Amino acid sequence: MTRGNQKQTTFIENEDFVKYFKLIKHYKRKYGFKLYGYCLMPNHVHLIVTLGRPVKLGKIMQGLNQTYTMWFNKKYNKVGHLWQGRYKSMLIQKNKYLLDCIEYVEMNPIRAKMNKSPFDYPWNSWKERMGYIENSLLDIPDLS
Repeated sequence: MTRGNQKQTTFIENEDFVKYFKLIKHYKRKYGFKLYGYCLMPNHVHLIVTLGRPVKLGKIMQGLNQTYTMWFNKKYNKVGHLWQGRYKSMLIQKNKYLLDCIEYVEMNPIRAKMNKSPFDYPWNSWKERMGYIENSLLDIPDLS
């Protein structure tokens, strides 16, 4: 999870969300991580990932957030930090807990009273995970 500096908005227009998704795709190819769930909120991001090749999560998050910050600052004529400190991470060890975490992340807009259903929020993984839209970002977790 990474949050906007001082909880500032980090995604202002739809184009901003789309750009972040393009960067996720780029860094997935570059570092070979798997993405099991996501939610991009106006001022923070949740990603549920597992690392593939020997690569540190910090490298992925640094590349993703640094690249987005440079793009965002140029687009909006801003300078300085966009994100609040280091990203937050936690280890998910149990299969049931993984599913609970995915659901928690996808329901973020509902808890924030932005939407009544995860189906209505365009920037989370719910519709993709349920097969309503083409699967372009998500990986299927091995729960065996």
